[in-house]
Amino acid sequence: MKQTFRLWLAASAVACGSFAIQAQDTPKKADNTAVNKRDRSKDAATADNQKNNANDRTTTQKIRQAIVADKTLSSYAHNIKIVTQAGSVTLKGPVRTKKEKSDVEAKAKEIAGADKVKSEISIAPKTTRGSKAQS
Repeated sequence: MKQTFRLWLAASAVACGSFAIQAQDTPKKADNTAVNKRDRSKDAATADNQKNNANDRTTTQKIRQAIVADKTLSSYAHNIKIVTQAGSVTLKGPVRTKKEKSDVEAKAKEIAGADKVKSEISIAPKTTRGSKAQS
């Protein structure tokens, strides 16, 4: 009986200790407040501003296809926002690295033209067990 109680007590202590470690390693929740404020501006290019003309839709589609076809890019890069208005392209959202940022921008410039692309791409902080570092 005493041995069973000791085993239970030891198991409980280990479980409580691992819970405490997990609680400390929980990363901080993302806060997009600043980005959301930026996108509320009436001058901000957002997906709902894109017109339904064939040329803009085709440009957006070609850029999206080029980005998604590149399997070296992260899901962050694959999900970048592409807004085309009167032939001008705005890229928004986070990617994982500087290289991804330049790769996405290069694909858009190749399709739309270098002078037609505005980049608002940011580099997402790398999160590993509660710590953050930027690439």
